[in-house]
Amino acid sequence: MRTNCNFPRKWNHKRCCLIAMPLPYSLTSSSHATSADDELVNHGFPVGLLPAEIESYTLNHTSGAFSVRLGGNCRVTLPPDNYLATYSKRITGKIVGNRIAELDGISVRAFFKWWGITGIKSSGQDLVFEVGVLTAKYPSKNFDVSPPCQGRRSSSS
Repeated sequence: MRTNCNFPRKWNHKRCCLIAMPLPYSLTSSSHATSADDELVNHGFPVGLLPAEIESYTLNHTSGAFSVRLGGNCRVTLPPDNYLATYSKRITGKIVGNRIAELDGISVRAFFKWWGITGIKSSGQDLVFEVGVLTAKYPSKNFDVSPPCQGRRSSSS
């Protein structure tokens, strides 16, 4: 049997497959190993950046690319200024160190307009939210609890 592996000739295909098989698991996590909340905390963020209704998530530990899946679109009120925010059913971005970049799927209503949050930095006791080139700083303690989605109906209604 011939393999496509470029290992020394004395290695057979069984060894090649055993070495290659664990690789995809090490690159991607799902909610089985840790939760999305755990990953936020591991990167210095509070859990309240995401709503409580998370169905699943994936995280590529090499690139930091992530995807969070909610049960549906979600609307919440964010502290401390009671801004209305919406979360899409799928939220994507890159989390590396204390920074979330390339964020897509979270919008906030301010000054009579919806703005997409494109990034978030954890800066000590504060979070810096990026909306394009504009930023806004809030105490991270305001996001210690995951907000519930507003106006959700139960599946029985």
